Amino acid sequence: MPTLEAPEERLRKFKYRGKDASARRQQRIVVSLQLRKAKKDEQALKRRNITSLSPDPASEQPTKGVSLTLQEIINGVNASDPDLYFPATQAARKLLSRERNPPLKLIVEVGLIPRLVEFLKSSLHPCLQFEAAWALTNIASGTSEQTRAVVEAGAIQPLVGLLSSPHMTVCEQAVWALGNIAGDGPELRDFVISSNAIPHLLALVSSTTPITFLRNVTWTLSNLCRNKNPYPCQKAVKQMLPILSYLLQHEDSEVLSDACWALSYLTDGSNERIGHVVDTGVLPRLVDLMTSSELNVLTPSLRTVGNIVTGTDHQTQVAIDAGVLGVLPQLLMHPKSFIQREAAWALSNVAAGPHQHIQQLITCNILPPLVALLKNGDFKVQKEAIWAVANFTTGGTVDQLIQLVRSGVLEPLVNLLAIQDTKIVIIILDIITFLLQAAEKLSERENLCLLIEELGGVDRIEALQLHENQHIALTALSIIENHFGEEEENGTLLPDLDQDHEFLKYLKKYQSSTASEPRIKP
Repeated sequence: MPTLEAPEERLRKFKYRGKDASARRQQRIVVSLQLRKAKKDEQALKRRNITSLSPDPASEQPTKGVSLTLQEIINGVNASDPDLYFPATQAARKLLSRERNPPLKLIVEVGLIPRLVEFLKSSLHPCLQFEAAWALTNIASGTSEQTRAVVEAGAIQPLVGLLSSPHMTVCEQAVWALGNIAGDGPELRDFVISSNAIPHLLALVSSTTPITFLRNVTWTLSNLCRNKNPYPCQKAVKQMLPILSYLLQHEDSEVLSDACWALSYLTDGSNERIGHVVDTGVLPRLVDLMTSSELNVLTPSLRTVGNIVTGTDHQTQVAIDAGVLGVLPQLLMHPKSFIQREAAWALSNVAAGPHQHIQQLITCNILPPLVALLKNGDFKVQKEAIWAVANFTTGGTVDQLIQLVRSGVLEPLVNLLAIQDTKIVIIILDIITFLLQAAEKLSERENLCLLIEELGGVDRIEALQLHENQHIALTALSIIENHFGEEEENGTLLPDLDQDHEFLKYLKKYQSSTASEPRIKP
């Protein structure tokens, strides 16, 4: 999790009580920039082909084991003799397919791209088309400038045309090239979409498609779903969703991984966009894939479901009905900390719903693994778990909050008051305050105060009154004077705090409503 500059920034982006009720009900928005970024275990944006594709008669032209110099390559592709095109293009492709330091920049600078694009149109020479498409694929796997050079030479339309080639390797190489172009960013992605590539790509998906070919098609489709500034157009999304749903039923882990990543991109947005995916009925399958032992499948399926539960309460309920709460407890205990973190993040958004959702969390025995994370998890995981508890306390009924206390949540929360993260400390103090308020409604405040004292919480909170951060110091002071002060039984009043203080805003809001009221979205 990146360090945020102010509590308000976190509150602005997350379902949590720091906002007023109407803003909080609008939507649940993904918070963690680090969770949203592409990681090394995520699919690559672009890929270079350094090995030959599956055999195809079109590509089985015998070649001499002669290496051409760069100048000979340049002369060959620009020659008047068509017989020189193939060996020169193949030699260029081999240079670009070197595993280390391929001369992408040099090939662009000497002006080979326009000729390679022309060779894509040589329908009578599929071997030449294949080599040209392969060379362009590898150039497009480079920098944005190099990818753009391929596009500006007019490659997209002939590549789309090759998606209908009768020669499988030619067709597959065109798929790969278009995937690299689409992966460069939203502008070139939309260029590929506007060139009518999607219907041709979808036509390539069938039960008889060879697995390596199907993997490339799925990866290219996922790149056409990627990026959100702007998002892909609604028409394109609606075209792709049925095929992505179909691919989600495949058994190959690479196909499943890229299909899940595609859906994760499509659900990383507004409730309307989430709704398009939910309406396809894929949630039960996504939840099933969350139990996969393969990280390349588990990670994007969890990400997608995590995105979905940032949506409306109805969308979250569909995820609950699909069984997500039966899987999350196991993922909270996963050996990989980044899986624990994503699971805690998903849980925190479920906990930010109405009290009915919170009751389902309790029923599915989520609290024990959540408390275990607070005690023993990596600090980044602990922070997500704290947000889950914060959402739980602000949306739950008084009875549900008592169950939270009985789960043992106070001990790790008290211990975490010693951390250096001021934003998290403020949240923990607010959670403790909220629990004390709930206990007071049941005339159990004295018992809760004794428990906090036994856990060393009073000493920690008293020490925080001297904290250099004013929010922390004032919040700690409020807790001590209102709940542990000598005059508490005589009705000690709140200290005269700044009216803009976050804790006071929250307390006023709490006093104007009951904790048992469900938060219904408008």
